[in-house]
Amino acid sequence: MDQARDDIWAIEHRHSVRRFTGEAVPADVRAELERAVAAANATSGLHMQLAWDEPEAFKTMLAHYGKFQNACNYLALVGPKGPDLDELCGYFGEKIVLLAQRLGLNSCWVGGTFSRKRTRCNVGAGERLVMVVALGLGVDDGRPRRSKGISELSNTHGLVMPDWFQHGMQAAALAPTALNQQHFIFTLDRDRTRVRAQSTGGFFSKVDLGIAECHFELASGHAVEDSATSRLADSRAGEKGGR
Repeated sequence: MDQARDDIWAIEHRHSVRRFTGEAVPADVRAELERAVAAANATSGLHMQLAWDEPEAFKTMLAHYGKFQNACNYLALVGPKGPDLDELCGYFGEKIVLLAQRLGLNSCWVGGTFSRKRTRCNVGAGERLVMVVALGLGVDDGRPRRSKGISELSNTHGLVMPDWFQHGMQAAALAPTALNQQHFIFTLDRDRTRVRAQSTGGFFSKVDLGIAECHFELASGHAVEDSATSRLADSRAGEKGGR
């Protein structure tokens, strides 16, 4: 499979998993994920970090409530405080999650049912730990969840959806969101060539928006305008142009 097909396969086959076998993640898989995190951090300005064989973050009553089992590896989503932090963590974090899926690992986005104090990561001055993603070899591969229809998650101004927009929305509808709330909407411009997305509110909804934007762009081949990642790209281009 080529990269695009690999991404779509991962989007379609990745489901939330909270019970892990406790088996060690192979060294080659760890190394590939570490390289991917380093590259994503360099692109995004985030400070995402992987923790291996570290169960302390999930040794809490909250984790028990969340029904986690043998969760001892995770991706800590850390970055500079700012209005786009949550969205960037969702977008770039999901890139790592999809790679992990392709490498044979399972995952679960975790916003509240872990111990922030026990999380093994470096949170620098001016930074914030947004959430973590549990990673590992799952007891099973999880199962699909119910999703809203793409018409409920989009606004096309009554226009017929172009194929690329429909493909993007089908992938966005598969994005994991807090409590499956799916509080986002993608708007197709009247010229049918541009798209924007926004959160409709709720806890962790900006993270969810970033995840959905990641799915949309991978499946449609079209960039979402006025997004955190587009603003980041514009900022980086401006820095280069000013030198």
